[in-house]
Order: sequence, then C-alpha cells, then structure tokens
Amino acid sequence: MADTNLMPIPGHIDPVPLPRDITPREDGRADLIGLSKTRIAELFEAAGLDTRQAKLRAKQVFHWLYHRGVVEFEDMTDIAKAMRPWLAERFVIGRPEIVEAQHSSDGTRKWLLRTADQHDFEMVFIPDADRGTLCVSSQVGCTLNCRFCHTGTMRLVRNLTAGEIVGQVMLARDALGEWPKSGGTMAGLEDEEDEGSYSSDGRLLTNIVMMGMGEPLYNFDNVRDALRLVMDGDGLALSKRRITLSTSGVVPKMAQCGEEIGVNLAVSLHAVTKEVRDEIVPINRKYGIEELLQACADYPGASNARRITFEYVMLKDKNDRDEDAHELVRLLKQYKLPAKVNLIPFNPWPGAPYECSTPERVRRFSDIVFEAGISAPVRTPRGRDIDAACGQLKTAAEKKSRAELDRLYEEKQAALG
Repeated sequence: MADTNLMPIPGHIDPVPLPRDITPREDGRADLIGLSKTRIAELFEAAGLDTRQAKLRAKQVFHWLYHRGVVEFEDMTDIAKAMRPWLAERFVIGRPEIVEAQHSSDGTRKWLLRTADQHDFEMVFIPDADRGTLCVSSQVGCTLNCRFCHTGTMRLVRNLTAGEIVGQVMLARDALGEWPKSGGTMAGLEDEEDEGSYSSDGRLLTNIVMMGMGEPLYNFDNVRDALRLVMDGDGLALSKRRITLSTSGVVPKMAQCGEEIGVNLAVSLHAVTKEVRDEIVPINRKYGIEELLQACADYPGASNARRITFEYVMLKDKNDRDEDAHELVRLLKQYKLPAKVNLIPFNPWPGAPYECSTPERVRRFSDIVFEAGISAPVRTPRGRDIDAACGQLKTAAEKKSRAELDRLYEEKQAALG
C-alpha cells in the first residue's frame, strides 16, 4: 500500500490512502466494481478497519456486489446498520450510464453506455432458444482498422477498465432481472418487468463473448481481471466454457490469454491469403497467417472438446471463392487445429467498401468446409435494424457527429450556390 493516492472522505479530516491504480471519483469515493475481494479488503483496511474486520467485510460486500447485484450499501442486510453509512461515505457501487437502449425486431438488444469521463461505447444481448449471449466491449473505439468493420472506422479513445467491462455484465443482469429478488434492489431499467424468483437455472444470460468494440488482447490486464470476476464462484460464477474471447490476431498475447484466463478462443481470420488478409485485417502485416495459426495450435486447453472458432466474414468476390474454401481447409488441417468456422454474411453499413456474398455462394463455401469434416455453420445476422450485428457497432455519438458534419457540408454547398 506504499504507492498510494490520498482520497478525501466527505465529513472526515484525514484522507484515505488509495492504490495508484484506483482513481477517486469527484465526490472522493472509490468505486468497488471491478475489484477482487483482496483489493476490497485492502481499501477497507486503508480506510481504518483492522485486518480481520477488513477481510470479513470484503467477503460480505463482494457477495452482495457480484452475487446479489445490489447497488446500495443499505441493502446489505447482513452488515450492521451502523456500518452501512460508513461504507456509503467512502465507497460507491458503480454501473455504466445508460444513454440509450434499443430493441431489435428479432429480440436483440443494444445499449449505448457512457463512462464516468463521458466516453460512449456499446454492448449487445442476443437471445436464442438455447442460450442468451452478451457481446461485451473492451475498448472505447478500436485501433485495428479492419476494413469490413464499422467499429474499425472509429478512433481508439482509451481502454475500458476492469470495472467498466464487468459492469456491462452486471448491467445486463440488472436489465434482464437475473439477480436474486430478496435482500436487495436492482439498478434495472424502468420498463423492465420482474421475471419471477431467482434461480441458477433458466437464466437468460448464459454466455459472454468479448467481441464488442475494441481488441481485447490490447487491453489484456483489464479484460483478464474483469473475466476473473465473472468466473469467480463466489461472484457472477459463469463457467469459463461459456466465455469466448475474440482476437484479430495479437499473437504475443494469445498464449498468456490461455494460461491466465483460460476461456474459449475465437480468431477473426476472414481470409486465407496474405494479400487479402493484409487488406481487410491490417494486423496481418505484423502477425501473418502462419504465425497466427501456429499460436492457435499452441493455445492452452484447445482440444476437440474445446475447439477454436475461426470467424470468416463473407465478402463478395474478395474471399468467397471455392479456392478460398479449399485453402481454408488445407490450412486448418496443416496445423492440426481443433476448429469450427463461423461464416458471417457481411453486415452492410453506410460507406462500406464491400458487399455481402450471395446466399448461394455462402452455402457453397460452407458445403466445401463441411465436406472436409470441419463444422462451418452460417451465422444468422441478428439486430441489423438497430446496427447491432457483427461489425456494425459504432457509438451513436460518432454517427451523429458524422451526420452533423454532412449537414454542415450540404448547407455550405447550398450557400455557395
């Protein structure tokens, strides 16, 4: 605890020392979301509790935060009433701010969220008959500039913190009504209905994919810390087998991801030749296809029971030939990869430089891969009407600013006659 900030506490003369990696809010309180039991105990001890009390209170608070989903210390009923105001003076239970919530005609839901320092990002929930998948963002914007991806046209603003990442999962549980109903209140939306008593079975939110805005492996530490909270048996308690992390191919971090997080791996491949992948996934110029596939072959825990998913967006006359399908099969077999290929019909967006392959071409590509003994389902586009489909995420703030620029340009041209 030597490397600390000093956090002023309202109504108190002496500030509480905080570790340098925890930034006090404007009101002087520290947000506990995104912190482990150990870190919470450290803060409680720094605030004046003895070591034994700090550990006990940290265990209780952790349970209420991550298992019960409460947003007020007053709702922590097994903590002494006199203790709850002490906690509320010094700490806060945060959530990302909801700027806008949209519902697609197919049931997909998208939230535009805002950080405390006023940066916008998005998350998406996709319900299916046998699962409900939350697509979580790891960065505000993106630095990879994949040419088929709308998110890639945004500038990278900053990494999301562990609290902002796990906060998305907690906010989704708020909105879906999936916290225990006894002993606490939720921070859900006003238009949500109570879906009945809590049960560990039958949840709507069953899976998480780190496939939202940003490249997760360029924000490794925060993603790791957030997912550890999601997987903690005393907290959100979601199995690592139900979590998938998608990377465009940050090869040096892939083994570390397998060792320190251990979740399923998805790779945004999208092409099988250097020329085409260099164009549409520019990180290929740094880490080529062969290097990437070798890293996949070396990924800890990969097996036939835990296959690596290869994402492949179908672009008309760019990567969808029979020859491309055969080369994909050859590469996967050359590296002996336990693989599944997700074929993704390209989701259009204004100004996109590509078109989607025809349905017939997509089926032909899928058949070739299937006939080689590799699963190659075609992903059904979801949430297109609210720009929530794969590759379409881009914050409304940026869309509106572009629309405003277009309007100003048109006005200027009209003024010029």
